[in-house]
Amino acid sequence: MINNVTLVGRLTRDPELRYTPQNQAVATFSLAVNRQFKNAKGEREADFINCVIWRQQAENMVNWAKKGALMGITGRIQTRNYENQQGQRVYVTEVVADTFQLLESRQSSENNHAPAVAQPNNKSNVPGDSHDPFAGSEPLNINDDLPF
Repeated sequence: MINNVTLVGRLTRDPELRYTPQNQAVATFSLAVNRQFKNAKGEREADFINCVIWRQQAENMVNWAKKGALMGITGRIQTRNYENQQGQRVYVTEVVADTFQLLESRQSSENNHAPAVAQPNNKSNVPGDSHDPFAGSEPLNINDDLPF
């Protein structure tokens, strides 16, 4: 059986951190993930996917990721249920993230979600003068239109 999920999307709100009675950190968040196709009006729609992440990864996410941040996550789909205060059984399906990765700089995310672009350095491009193998190369133009 395989239950793997990989998502790339933007945080719809700041992640919310809580602690279980056993002092385990858990963060809940929602990702807006664009669909691959456009609707009848020619607009791209998005799915808003509820996610949860645990332990140190949860604390790291809350410290580094804010609303609007472009991020990638890997994990699995999980369904759980509980009884609400009215005695009704409630089913919840969510992605349990194992790892996350921020896909743009914080500054880029704060500037209207502009794509991250490498800044040219002002160092001399003399061979052996720098340990940067990409020194002097043109910056990459990265856009948000990913093919998945």
